[in-house]
Amino acid sequence: MDIEAIVSKMTLEEKCDCLIGSDYWTLGGCPRLGVAPLVVADGPHGLRKQPGPADNLGIATSDPAVCFPTASASACSFDIDLMRRMGEAIGDEAREQQVDIVLGPGVNMKRSPLCGRNFEYFSEDPHLAGELAAAYVEGVQSRGVGTSLKHFAANSQETNRLIVDSVIDERALHELYLEPFRIAIEKAHPWTVMTAYNLVNGVYCSENSYLMDEVARGLWGFAGAFITDWGAENDNAASLPAGLDLVMPGPRPDYRADVRTAVESGALEESLLDKAVERILKLHERCERHEAAFVVRDAQARLSVAREVAEGSAVLVKNDGVLPLAADASIALIGAFAEAPRYQGTGSSKINPVALCCAREGFASRGATCSYAQGYDRKTGETDEDMLAAAVERARSAEVAVVFVGLPDAAEAEGSDRADMGLPDGHNRLVAAVCDVNPNTVVVVQGGAPVELPWRSRPSAILLSYLAGCEGGSATAAILFGDANPSGKLAETWPDRLADVQNANSYPAAGRQALYTESVYAGYRYYDAAEVEPAYPFGFGLSYTTFAYSDLSIEGAGEGFDVSCTVRNSGARKGAEVVQLYVAPVDPCAFMVPQQLKGFAKVSLEPGEEKRITMALPHRAFAHYDAGRGDWIVEGGCYEIRVSASSRDVRLVDTVLVPGEVGHSDGVPDVYHRVEPGCFTNEAFLALYGRPFPKVLTAMRPYTANATVGDLRTSLIGRLVQAALRRELKTLIPDDKEMRAAFDRAAMDTPLRAVAMSGIDMNVVKGVVDILNYRFIRGIKRLRAVNSHAKDAESPRGERP
Repeated sequence: MDIEAIVSKMTLEEKCDCLIGSDYWTLGGCPRLGVAPLVVADGPHGLRKQPGPADNLGIATSDPAVCFPTASASACSFDIDLMRRMGEAIGDEAREQQVDIVLGPGVNMKRSPLCGRNFEYFSEDPHLAGELAAAYVEGVQSRGVGTSLKHFAANSQETNRLIVDSVIDERALHELYLEPFRIAIEKAHPWTVMTAYNLVNGVYCSENSYLMDEVARGLWGFAGAFITDWGAENDNAASLPAGLDLVMPGPRPDYRADVRTAVESGALEESLLDKAVERILKLHERCERHEAAFVVRDAQARLSVAREVAEGSAVLVKNDGVLPLAADASIALIGAFAEAPRYQGTGSSKINPVALCCAREGFASRGATCSYAQGYDRKTGETDEDMLAAAVERARSAEVAVVFVGLPDAAEAEGSDRADMGLPDGHNRLVAAVCDVNPNTVVVVQGGAPVELPWRSRPSAILLSYLAGCEGGSATAAILFGDANPSGKLAETWPDRLADVQNANSYPAAGRQALYTESVYAGYRYYDAAEVEPAYPFGFGLSYTTFAYSDLSIEGAGEGFDVSCTVRNSGARKGAEVVQLYVAPVDPCAFMVPQQLKGFAKVSLEPGEEKRITMALPHRAFAHYDAGRGDWIVEGGCYEIRVSASSRDVRLVDTVLVPGEVGHSDGVPDVYHRVEPGCFTNEAFLALYGRPFPKVLTAMRPYTANATVGDLRTSLIGRLVQAALRRELKTLIPDDKEMRAAFDRAAMDTPLRAVAMSGIDMNVVKGVVDILNYRFIRGIKRLRAVNSHAKDAESPRGERP
């Protein structure tokens, strides 16, 4: 494809059309000049291709596809090769379903266990998230299918997600929230990057030239296209000059018209438009290049990969010897999730699985003798005396009781955050009742994020299966019986209780501004610095065998080091160990976290076998971001190199002298040097931030397009709009009160401009805003003008609910 020649032949209208979707899932291209349309589909952990009505909340039907474990699960594998193979399988399925770009993976950092979308994200650690994302991207794109790394950037809460301003100091922004994007972009070169809904330091991500042009393109060399999350574009005049290339979904007649007018008037240089068009055409060229490539049509092979990922990701956090189960043991399977599992989250990544294996089927397939009791209502998590009595009876008469608990569907949904870390009370009551009558109780926890386990001292074993995808049932059975040896390690800290989390009192931010007062102290960085004991630390996970570490060797200097050690399987079973490499400054001048993960390797060993593991530690691994300079620097001095089995289990340690700059006091508030629980105040953060906080956008009258549906409660017309929306939700989700409530919360946080997500002209929104502000004549004129130009603005689009 001769992109330069095509751009030279395109009309201004065709160029503008190229920068908006032609419908919900399609990039229109330029048919007159032979540029065929492209199809995109959701899919961090599998495809959600919708053949009919389209939505971004997982409501309408999608084509059947393999549902792989979600990112919160697969990250626990710490397995680069496995993640790459999962990407390859998703790429194969995309080719089979004629999808050109997969919208994933998500690398947003986990600031709090309460984020309703944590199940779609890898980790609280940027190095782990970036490396796994790079492997996923490489796998998908090796099949000639593009990816969209998301959500750029600092999209760390779902409450008010389309309008909240993530206020972050420069140090934390670069070291935590941008770092996984940098790693994935520099290593794997994703074809697209998706801009987040939120603002960062006062500027919407879709119009943030600092993030897109200065950092991603200028510093990291990103050569692909920036596309918006669905409905994330905020300002037609600001987004394209800031570096945005594609607005989704389409059609957006208002965007097309505004860009055309800006070029014709001279307000926008056509060369900027041409650059964006060239980047979009590059996507079309890449897809065209792979059109004739071989398509792998093997759903069973993909299901096998899904099972392998689930087996390699489950984390055993307790085992008093009851596991693995004996093949002839009598077993009571208890809990509705044993029969109707939680295996994925709710929202845009909700997949219609081509197959689904529950734990009850997994146990039956290997001939296990099992009884079953429901234990609780699957949707609500509630239990009653009859269900508890039945569960107790089954547990008492079995040699082993396996209880399945976790978070219900409505607790983990795109668009809303959790209110607490608790399991449903019925689940906790069930575990306690079963433990009372059977000392050999195993608890399997299904969910996409940490939960409080008030009973964790009571069962003989606890397995965290997370959201294990459509083969989770067979994987769980394989692990519990010892056919597979658990090898997952936690990719996030599991706090003992919500009060122990660094931002427990401020997350999620209820208003339109989220202050990241903890700075770099998120996840294990905080627990280490504040000396808070978690329930289960980052990187922790048990095995049915044991591993011995020895012979630490550190070679190199100046530009980096090679860290080597020997790992031996000192037990009686084949197993895999995740060797983790942490860097810890000994006596820094600048404020630094106690240690950071900078390398990892997963090694599989037969009993008695040993292997030499080498991990590279580049000079950058010792760097921190200096906000005053606006650049990364290495503070020269002594650093500990820790080879560990978890963040709290250091096996081998040595020190190295790292060349660098002479340390100097950074002048930040003392609380960031001597971290204590509750020390991160707004006043201390303001001093660290170093400038006034961005102005908070008001939601009061006069309303704007960024007023949320919830804001409209002060208006009679607005209350009518809210009532109509709730009636529509009741129609779309008639039988699930809890899920409807979750979507209702998300809807109340949605700004009016997001109506454009349904392909409605933004001038309609402006007319509605006028009417809400009682400017009836002007509002009606706007609506009539849009209606009179409807034929001109029309583009093909599918039905939407």
